[in-house]
Amino acid sequence: MLSEQVHADLRTAIMRGDRAPGEALKPQDIAKERGVSLAVVREALVRLVGEGLADRLPNRGFVVPAYSDRRWQEIAEARRTIEPVVLRLSVERGDVEWEAKVRAAHHRLARTPAYVAEEGEYYSGAWSEAHRVFHRALLEGCGNPVLLETFDRMWTASELARRWSAYRNPERDGVAEHRQLEEVALARDADAAADVLARHLSLTAAGLADGAAS
Repeated sequence: MLSEQVHADLRTAIMRGDRAPGEALKPQDIAKERGVSLAVVREALVRLVGEGLADRLPNRGFVVPAYSDRRWQEIAEARRTIEPVVLRLSVERGDVEWEAKVRAAHHRLARTPAYVAEEGEYYSGAWSEAHRVFHRALLEGCGNPVLLETFDRMWTASELARRWSAYRNPERDGVAEHRQLEEVALARDADAAADVLARHLSLTAAGLADGAAS
């Protein structure tokens, strides 16, 4: 479908930083650029709004979310509140298959190049997917599909903010943070795992807040 392609292209442009925070996403201009109808473009933009990758503002239309948007901190607060609790359940309930999945997901993340020149200055698509898979694998031992669906929704809504935070804080050692997450989870230390994940998520939120203030 045309709307699927327009959505995918706009999503990539926003994620790569080709569309700056606060930039207007004008349906007429996008339709002209891509040779499609306004209806197709609006459908794609509405979908981006649902994913948290665009805002629809009164009298301004569609825009890329801004750094200062309070929603990012609200999403971060929700993740810090929920995900450590789910990870605690995962550590307590996970079986050997869960352990193997976490180890494999971390291995893939560690071996995937974070940056690819042709994809710009943000994390590569392959790394971002490996990152998502690792974080989800950590939680899958909880055995509760409703909690995992909540994670999926929050992850999509926070992905853009995470990329901005990483871009503005290149000195952060994400490799060490992920390695520590794997270690404490597989050591079956539920308290430590919850604490490490909460700190990991807090650093992302703090990085974005610093960016908004600068």
